[in-house]
Amino acid sequence: MRNRLSASVSSDTERQTSNEFYMFNDVVRSLSWSNVTLTVEDRSTKQPRDLISRVNGRVQAGEILALMGPSGSGKTTLLNILAGRNKSSHGTAAVNDASIQASVYKKLTSFVEQEDALVGSLTVRETLEFAARLALPRSVLKAEKGTRVQNLIDSFGLKKQADTLIGTPIRKGISGGQKRRVSVASQLITAPKILFLDEPTSGLDSVASFEVISLLKKYAQQHQLIVVASIHQPSAATFQLFDKLLLLSQGQTCYFGAVSGVAPYFARLGMPVPDLMNPSEHILDLTNTDFESEDEEGGTASQRLVTIQSAWKEQGNSDDVGTPILEKSDVFPDVQGLGLAHDLGIPVTLLHRLYLKSYRDIVTYWIRVAMYMGLAVMMGTVWLQLSTIQKDIQSFVNALFFGSAFLSFMAVAYVPAFLEDRSIFVKERANGLYGPLSFVVSNFLIGLPFLFLISILFATVTYWLIGFRPDATAFFVHVMWLFLDLVAAESLVVLVSSLFPNFIIALALVAFANGLWMSVGGFLVPTGSLNVFWRYVFHYIDYQAYVFRGMMVNEFDGRTYRCAGNVVTGCSCAYESELSGQCKIDGKAVLQYYDYPTGQLGKTVGIMIGIIVVYRVLGYLALYFRK
Repeated sequence: MRNRLSASVSSDTERQTSNEFYMFNDVVRSLSWSNVTLTVEDRSTKQPRDLISRVNGRVQAGEILALMGPSGSGKTTLLNILAGRNKSSHGTAAVNDASIQASVYKKLTSFVEQEDALVGSLTVRETLEFAARLALPRSVLKAEKGTRVQNLIDSFGLKKQADTLIGTPIRKGISGGQKRRVSVASQLITAPKILFLDEPTSGLDSVASFEVISLLKKYAQQHQLIVVASIHQPSAATFQLFDKLLLLSQGQTCYFGAVSGVAPYFARLGMPVPDLMNPSEHILDLTNTDFESEDEEGGTASQRLVTIQSAWKEQGNSDDVGTPILEKSDVFPDVQGLGLAHDLGIPVTLLHRLYLKSYRDIVTYWIRVAMYMGLAVMMGTVWLQLSTIQKDIQSFVNALFFGSAFLSFMAVAYVPAFLEDRSIFVKERANGLYGPLSFVVSNFLIGLPFLFLISILFATVTYWLIGFRPDATAFFVHVMWLFLDLVAAESLVVLVSSLFPNFIIALALVAFANGLWMSVGGFLVPTGSLNVFWRYVFHYIDYQAYVFRGMMVNEFDGRTYRCAGNVVTGCSCAYESELSGQCKIDGKAVLQYYDYPTGQLGKTVGIMIGIIVVYRVLGYLALYFRK
């Protein structure tokens, strides 16, 4: 039997879950697991292969367990299994030597990712305050939330940095070690009983690593917290801070027990720790089979590993592991992986956080404002003061196309900002704080005022410099089309970046899509001249086409232009209309050339809104199903 998503939970089950949570939340004395195994299909041989094989362990309250092993040993995989994040594992696990539902277990635990997914434009205090608002129910008083935040700031030595920004690529903030402490503290805001950390010292020097682990150990002892951390190669001082070690290699246990027992154990195996050598480096060297060099006795690394694993199987089943639990059951079955929150305060909190990020972080919108204003000045001076004469008609058309298309194209600048927001969402969703709906709604709403600001500023500069239709109503309709253009372009960025959360790939695909929309939009090739494939497959879903059409109708409907020549010498009108005899061109004749009907403003706006909604819904589904 495999772990699986629970489709629904009855009210009786919910009451049972709540009761179990409070029972375990009073005192969590131990976390134990037995015969944990994860089997996958080998890509080359197509045969079953164990990533984790029959691993046992037990951690007591107040202890810190280190998961160690060479690269590819399975330590991160085991960490994810114990945290309830892997749904394909087998084995048994328990809290206080008793079975526990996954929904209850999730409330007792918290997970700190390897990467610091923090909002760089928030201060340390704000980061923890938002964590409290997202993680704690509204029934917890504001004063209590503030007390928890201040206690964590004090416990993790962040008092002097409380009002300092986390830091962005442009604005310097706190140090790497301090960021790790903030990441850990933000996950402790709910006072979990069990904390999982993936490489908490990654990217830190030995001093910062020691600082992070020592503060964590002190906190764990004070609050009887169980800590399980995967760690690569700690310094000797940092290694001694851990209470227990679970050493893995090729998914199998090489040692489990007290850190103080490492040196004696391997000495008994005839592999003593050399003088002046870090014990953690020594045991990693012993269990690493990447390099098959012979040792002093002529044995290979693989042979040495077999010896170590065999020795553990013979004598390693000590009382530390504990008794088997949960007969024939999976590790934390029915895990709830979606993290869907129904608290209406969540979107409001996310909006508040995104607002602070948006106006403080110049990369999110302000650089784009500067870029758009630079484009506006360039356009206004290139197409400066066009006249209502025949030779300027094409220039008007070119200006409308360039402005709308390039405005849309420059939305690629939103890719890095959205990917940063998405990484934070992935971390917080995994910890059950909220689901993709709250994220998508708040992300959409926070962008609207900034995009409208860009639209009004851009139009204010270009509209009057170029000499578009001098009418207040026409001006605001022009602003509306720019706004819808930007909202649709940003919605496309959200969709593509949700499907392909890689900066280079998302950037390339968004740029490609915009190039496609320009090609089939109806300007470079009139709609009637497009072949059947491009017209019916892409043109009618091209939001740029509707923006260009709307701007064209807004500009040319009801406006007249002077033909070349005059009535006396003879007129030469490029567009035939009822006004040709007066040596004038009716703007509707230009629209007829592009096959753009008038009087369909509401319909066209509705289509644009529909395209935006589809993009956002697809973006939501991409986030929902991409775990």
